[in-house]
Amino acid sequence: MLLEVRGAAVNYGKVSAIREISMNVPDGGIVTIIGGNGAGKTTTLRAISGLEPLTAGKIHFAGERIDGLAPDRIVARGIAHVPEGRRIFPELTVEENLRTGAFLRRDQASVEADLETTYLRFPRLSERRRQMAKTMSGGEQQMLAIGRALMARPKLLLMDEPSMGLAPIIVEEIAGIIEEISQDGVPVVLVEQNAELALGLADYAYVFETGSLAMEGPSRELHDNDHVRAAYLGI
Repeated sequence: MLLEVRGAAVNYGKVSAIREISMNVPDGGIVTIIGGNGAGKTTTLRAISGLEPLTAGKIHFAGERIDGLAPDRIVARGIAHVPEGRRIFPELTVEENLRTGAFLRRDQASVEADLETTYLRFPRLSERRRQMAKTMSGGEQQMLAIGRALMARPKLLLMDEPSMGLAPIIVEEIAGIIEEISQDGVPVVLVEQNAELALGLADYAYVFETGSLAMEGPSRELHDNDHVRAAYLGI
């Protein structure tokens, strides 16, 4: 397994955000985490990225324990994070934002090559490379956030609510990008409140409820599960 989370717990003060979370991510494909607001999905991604300290449990990536490491050291090991709300740098240009994704890299020739590859993947970013990021649409900003993460040449990509606030036609475009990234050999952990979208994209799914793991299984099986259909798919 590329990523192994074992018995992870995170507290915010005296409040338990997640408890006894265990999950695996293989070296390929898409794994999704679905659940309602406050279920612990974002907290789990932040714990994997080193942004939230564990109060219990362990996280291993590529055979090495990473919980307790600083976020930049986790990025250096190959985990990139597209956060909820995109979190681009609004006062920087598109290209400046993209280059921040490669801030730990020293292979400048490869960085330039990857920049051009990113522009080929996201033609709208190429058209707007000198434009201030804050002037872009929500969909364009989401593409920028994904492109910035890919500039780190990740071995694993974490994505938190990439469809949030976007028009349906843009959501379809983002879904296609996620599939393409996976097909290019970068495993994806996808957190989504749009459970229909998430289960349609992913190979395997985890369902979180109130900070705990409620169920897991192949996405197609969970899509047909009566509880999941009633609670998350509106069926």
